[in-house]
Amino acid sequence: MTSSGPHPVTARHRTWPWCRQCTGIALDLGSARTRAWTSGRRMILDVPTVTFPGTGATYPIQRGSIVDTPGTARMLDRLLGQRLPRLGRPLVVLTTPVLGGVAYRAQARTAVEILRPRTVLTVPTARAVATAADADLTRPLLVVDLGAHLTEATLLADGAVIDAHHIALGTSDLESHTPPAQIADAVVEMVTAMLDQDRTSQTLDALQRGALLAGGGALRPDLTNRLTSRLPAPVQPVPAPHTAAVRGAARLLQAAHAHPSATGTTNVAHPC
Repeated sequence: MTSSGPHPVTARHRTWPWCRQCTGIALDLGSARTRAWTSGRRMILDVPTVTFPGTGATYPIQRGSIVDTPGTARMLDRLLGQRLPRLGRPLVVLTTPVLGGVAYRAQARTAVEILRPRTVLTVPTARAVATAADADLTRPLLVVDLGAHLTEATLLADGAVIDAHHIALGTSDLESHTPPAQIADAVVEMVTAMLDQDRTSQTLDALQRGALLAGGGALRPDLTNRLTSRLPAPVQPVPAPHTAAVRGAARLLQAAHAHPSATGTTNVAHPC
């Protein structure tokens, strides 16, 4: 349809992803692997969590903790610095360990500043996994994330974290003579503690529904078979469990573009 003459144009922020200047990054900082997805690309970037300061390789994230913030920033710059458009500042959705706390989020945001974000939104890894799995978040949900260096068991209710436990043990320990049964037993102990401490029926309801498995450990039959036999609940690995967190963050990134923090109302948000 044509117009008979010029007319005023109302300034409005176009809905992601059609706004070309609205770059977005979904980021999952793991102890062993770092995964990222950027708007406009179909491929997930997947690299070892390692940096090279000049004296050999160093590992800036260990057991779910950022131990070298400048090193993490260098790694992110190497991974994403040349892939971002020169114009515009990205909106970043960053997954975080459920029990990482304020300190982890502060360190992660400091490292992400190397990417010049206009906003950083953080989301618990378990929530991102549930989003990737299209899980019904109106019902209690148990998510078990079997990472390389950290294993988390998280109870979600209405999408929020109700209870969480973790252990500094993961699939990388299987290479150093840690039996799979030890990790499976640790998960059972965490879930049992949730049941014992829960004064409601939420943990029991989540168990009856079944546990979602994510992380690289969900690809290992030696772990999943033991969990299936030990947990008093159905066990269901999510599709492509090793990338579930970053894929969930990518989906949340699309929704987050309408978040008040993305329009300049606030600088940083933690939507959970």
